[in-house]
Amino acid sequence: MAFVRACGLSELEEDTPKRVELDGTPVSVVQTEGEVFAIHDICSHANVSLSEGEVDDCHIECWLHGSRFDLRSGKPDALPATRPIPVYPVKIEGDDVLVSLTQES
Repeated sequence: MAFVRACGLSELEEDTPKRVELDGTPVSVVQTEGEVFAIHDICSHANVSLSEGEVDDCHIECWLHGSRFDLRSGKPDALPATRPIPVYPVKIEGDDVLVSLTQES
């Protein structure tokens, strides 16, 4: 599994998504509840950036229609979204947040 640098850990603010592009793939990197998550940045219901939404209780909310996605699994738990979005493996090396575009789910 190949990991690439997404950003620095010091660049992340708690519960504030950071949008990055990795090999042309939009990814939202989120530090919350003591962990760092990487999730596809485009809502499965509407073609909008999730990194513009809010993070709460290990979920990210789409700012446009209110769909919420679990950062651990990518599964939606609030309508109108019904399809999950990809989540990506993350590892931390020093200050580097590394992400693999291989999907976990």
